[in-house]
Amino acid sequence: MGMMAPMTAVTWREQVARQWGGWRTLAYGLGLGGILLLAAQVTWGEWQFWRNGNWLRLAVAVAGTYGAALVLETRVGRFPGVHRSRVVLVSVSLCFLGLLGVVSLTRWYYSRTFLGVSYGLTLLWQWVLAGWGRRLCLGLVPGALAQGIYPLPGVHWYWLHENSPVGDLDGVVVDLHETLSPEWMRFLADCRLRGLPVYHAAAVWEGMTGRVSLAHLGEGLLPMPPDPAYLLLKRVGETGLILLALPLLVPLAGLVALAVWWDSPGPVLFWQERMGQGGKPFWMVKFRSMRVEPAGAQFARAGDHRLTRVGKWIRRFRLDELPQLWHVLRGEMSLIGPRPEQVPFAWEFSQRIPYYMCRHLVKPGITGWAQVNQGYAAGVQETRLKLEYDLYYVKYLSLWLDGLILAKTIKTIMTGFGSR
Repeated sequence: MGMMAPMTAVTWREQVARQWGGWRTLAYGLGLGGILLLAAQVTWGEWQFWRNGNWLRLAVAVAGTYGAALVLETRVGRFPGVHRSRVVLVSVSLCFLGLLGVVSLTRWYYSRTFLGVSYGLTLLWQWVLAGWGRRLCLGLVPGALAQGIYPLPGVHWYWLHENSPVGDLDGVVVDLHETLSPEWMRFLADCRLRGLPVYHAAAVWEGMTGRVSLAHLGEGLLPMPPDPAYLLLKRVGETGLILLALPLLVPLAGLVALAVWWDSPGPVLFWQERMGQGGKPFWMVKFRSMRVEPAGAQFARAGDHRLTRVGKWIRRFRLDELPQLWHVLRGEMSLIGPRPEQVPFAWEFSQRIPYYMCRHLVKPGITGWAQVNQGYAAGVQETRLKLEYDLYYVKYLSLWLDGLILAKTIKTIMTGFGSR
């Protein structure tokens, strides 16, 4: 069993993709060539763009943008709950927008027609390829975690026995932490000799649900502190983004403050002690959305009678969180991370839910992976589910995951998903 080391959720997805993704690489390459030739023909009346230095430089820039969009789509599309075809629209649009900004600033020669045709064809071709592919066929070795994996959609699952044929499978999924019989160990060894990948069930679960299973979280799978270099990059990027957005944020915050002051008696700002990074408490501020009542720590409920008229709307569109940007500038919070919990509840959950304090390995955030997937959580059971999302974020924290959360947050704000 020493051969079959657990793999990360990203690794098992990438390895499966490599088994049958060679044709797609060829299709992307041929598509790029066709896009450049067709765009040149439409723009300049001839397809030999390399005959002119300016044309060639613009074509090389478009090729680089095409590749950047593909990398972005691949990186973000590997996370659970992501529709690859929808990611294509965002990735291609962002990369071509970046190219337009570069050529504008550098005053390179460029053609709006060439860029427009290239953008449209790139969007169409990558969208077609993102949605084109067969479903995976994976065999399941019976076990407790396999029972939870079997209902997950998007894969053809097959229950296995020690003598099952494996010729049509893309891989075998087994809980490597369970005690396996000699027959199963021989079966898995035979799969390896045939070149059939054997995936750890916990990694497959994480890769398909976006959660870390608390019931199967072993010591070797506990999230580790994130890369300090990325945390520094994230800190600098968030600070710069907030400072650039201040001309828009300050008037908006002023309007919200006036609305809160006019709507009901009481302070405009609401302060509450929350649990921060490393388990250190801090006082978090937000716009007051509820009537002032003498009460201790408690969860917001659906249809909560304490909500004011303005409070109902600012909570729906997350405008009550605007003052927390101050905490981001101070370094107490991040734009993206596990939501900070009220201190009494955090201590209670740390006693009742295993590994709860691992969510405090990173700074709490204004938005997070749990918020865009689950919404508001109240009570122990909902908090357990929320923790599984939070631990997934801590474990796979990256630029690509943060970008995905940011995109999902915009959708959440527009729809009011999960607000109370």
